[in-house]
Order: sequence, then structure tokens, then C-alpha cells
Amino acid sequence: MDCYVHLWEFEGRVRMPMEITMPVNDVRRAFSLGLFASAGLLICGRAAAQGLTPPTDRVMLTMSGKISVTNVGNTAQFDRAMLEAMGLVSFETATPWHSGPQKFEGVPIARLLARVGASGDRIQAIALNDYTTEIPVEDFTRYNVILALKRNNEYMPVRDKGPLFIVYPYDSDPELRSQKYYSRSAWQLAQIIVR
Repeated sequence: MDCYVHLWEFEGRVRMPMEITMPVNDVRRAFSLGLFASAGLLICGRAAAQGLTPPTDRVMLTMSGKISVTNVGNTAQFDRAMLEAMGLVSFETATPWHSGPQKFEGVPIARLLARVGASGDRIQAIALNDYTTEIPVEDFTRYNVILALKRNNEYMPVRDKGPLFIVYPYDSDPELRSQKYYSRSAWQLAQIIVR
């Protein structure tokens, strides 16, 4: 059985995650010898090594560009269940679009990029209404940006910035409370192109 090792390296600051696929015994040996001076997530099994299965429900997100893991042509397409299966995280933050702090829950975008084998240094985010913004990949690990599916424990409908919304933890750093980062927070997200 092979394992998919998802590592975050630390050298003063968090770097872009990297992926390694290797036999499980080699992974155990590497960790026991301290060869990975990193924090990480280890996923074992055939699905991780083989790539993505095609979506079985309505496609919520299509990714393309500099990616190596695809499931429909040269794209990686995700339905809600596929996104949620990657593991959700949550945080509370105030936003300029809502009254008071809001709880957002979603997939860390760094994890999503690692899952599709992204190799670019920026993404182009495209919303349902054709709004487009470019975001440096380093933002995702530096600020723990998520692709939110829920706000206050409820799935977000299109009329309320859903079904997918790029959300920064704006309250975690004064720098994030600026137009620069608000403009990167695409809602009604439909596509990501890795550049």
C-alpha cells in the first residue's frame, strides 16, 4: 500500500505544502529516522495514490492550470462531498460584509492546492458572476485562508456569497483588514486556475 504524505515545512515561516507518494514502510522509516523535520498529514490507501475520483453530485469547483492531479479531462472537479472529505476547519472573524463576527467553515486552500498537485505561485479565482481576482499562493499558508462552504453552521446559498467563499481570518492580523485582502476574498467562487 502506498501513502500520500502531505507536509508543511517550517523554516521561520510556513511554506507551501509538498506531496510525496511512497510505500508505507518507507514513510514509517523516514519519520522514525527524523528525515521529515516537518508537521504533516499522512494519508494511506489507493485513493490517495491514484488521484481524484470524478464527482458524483453537482460540481461546485473546477480547478485547472498548473495541476498534476485531475479527474475530468485536464481539470480537477469537486462536488460538496469531495471538498468536505478533505477535512474542514473553522474560525470566527468580522468581515466588512456582515454585522458582527461570523463563523466560517471550509477547506484550507493550501490543502486543496496540495491535493491537486498545484505547482504555480498564484491562482486566478473566478466567481459565478465573472468577478476575477489573483491571489499569491503564499497567502494560503501564511494566513490559513479557507474555501468556506458554511457561515454560522449553515451552507451558504448563492444569494449569501455561496456556495464557496474565499475567507481570510481578517481579525488575526491588522494587515488583513484592508482592501487588498478584501478584494482577494472572492465569493460565489466557481473556478480556480493555478498560474
